Amino acid sequence: MNKVEGLHHLAITTANMKEQIEFFTDKLGMELVALYWMHGVENTWHGFLRLNDESALAFVHNPDIDEIPVRLGETHAGNPGANCARGTMQHLALRVKNEQELYAMRDRLRAKGVPVLGPMDHGMCLSIYFAGPENLALELSCSAEPIAQEAWIDPEVVALAGISAEELARYKRPAAYQDQGGKVPQPALTGPGPHMTNYPPGRYEAMMGLADEQVLHMVTNEPPVRLTPPKTAKSG
Repeated sequence: MNKVEGLHHLAITTANMKEQIEFFTDKLGMELVALYWMHGVENTWHGFLRLNDESALAFVHNPDIDEIPVRLGETHAGNPGANCARGTMQHLALRVKNEQELYAMRDRLRAKGVPVLGPMDHGMCLSIYFAGPENLALELSCSAEPIAQEAWIDPEVVALAGISAEELARYKRPAAYQDQGGKVPQPALTGPGPHMTNYPPGRYEAMMGLADEQVLHMVTNEPPVRLTPPKTAKSG
């Protein structure tokens, strides 16, 4: 059974945290719920914009990000149908409840000067398309019902992707896994991975060699603003 129940947060880098917060709060009505120094990352802010009680859109900022070149068609797609480098975000689609709310959001965006394409009826969903700051390609979608596998898995594309009938059956119904209560040890770093990259030499190996208990308590996890006054000892 799938234990991944939904999105907790999607983190996007930004060279201008305030601009992104302004756009998503004003143009889309999302609430800023967190803005703090990113845990364990030097000179970097983390901002969270609420999608619902369980999910957020997050941004990561530090001064060095502004120095990284933007190349449309490489680092950024720029629109929902253009290319960008493998492993990067091509576009971001956020969900609304129904068609009525999709039109309401289109009205909000257009009223605030944001051009919007759509809705476009994809069958599985109805979508509108628009741009966000820093070349973000954005979409709002609604679906009347869950996606039906048998209708939306195209045999031609399955074959072009090199997926066999046996593999397709496994992808559609992944095998169950027996939980082991968090007791599985770290695999060898010489194994197939994938592995996290872009660490200084030796840093990845050092971090992955830490005991799980060390990692659990390696950052200060108190919020930056104290919500209740500290308890004081009663005078005798």
